[in-house]
Amino acid sequence: MPDDAMFKIVFFGDGGVGKTTLINRYLTGVFKSDSVITIGVDFHVKKVDIDGKRVSLQIWDFAGEDRFRFLMPSYVVGASGGIFMFDITRYTSLKNFTDWIEIFKQGYKGDNYQIPVLMVGSKLDLEYKRVVSREEAFDLAKKNNLFGYLECSAKNGENVADIFQEISRLMMIKAGLL
Repeated sequence: MPDDAMFKIVFFGDGGVGKTTLINRYLTGVFKSDSVITIGVDFHVKKVDIDGKRVSLQIWDFAGEDRFRFLMPSYVVGASGGIFMFDITRYTSLKNFTDWIEIFKQGYKGDNYQIPVLMVGSKLDLEYKRVVSREEAFDLAKKNNLFGYLECSAKNGENVADIFQEISRLMMIKAGLL
């Protein structure tokens, strides 16, 4: 049975915020605390069912280290959606949002097409160490016309599937499939 749609999702944000861990939790259902840093970009594919439609997700995990940022605009080309991720226990990872979203948008220079981008706060299992309030993150997402804000924990699995369901639905709506 052929897929009804194929979407490219680019994950971006500072190093160490949990992008790779979240993606691995989603793909395997297992939490791995010993992830190594991503060099450049990693690529994964997952087939999912969204409202009765078969969707193939191409998940691009972009490295968070400064030395790789210049590569990002070329990886964004052709993306259907994006996920900016930060660590709720590390304020600097949210403070760098403006830089990240500008780099992300460079992949669409001259394009009036706005793709769905979600903001995701990670490490919800460390709520007791929170330094970024939900309200501040939500307001930043809204002010920058992002398509939503969610929080998750790759460690305990909280909201992991919801993130992928939400971005998939938004991409399908944008593509006129829902």
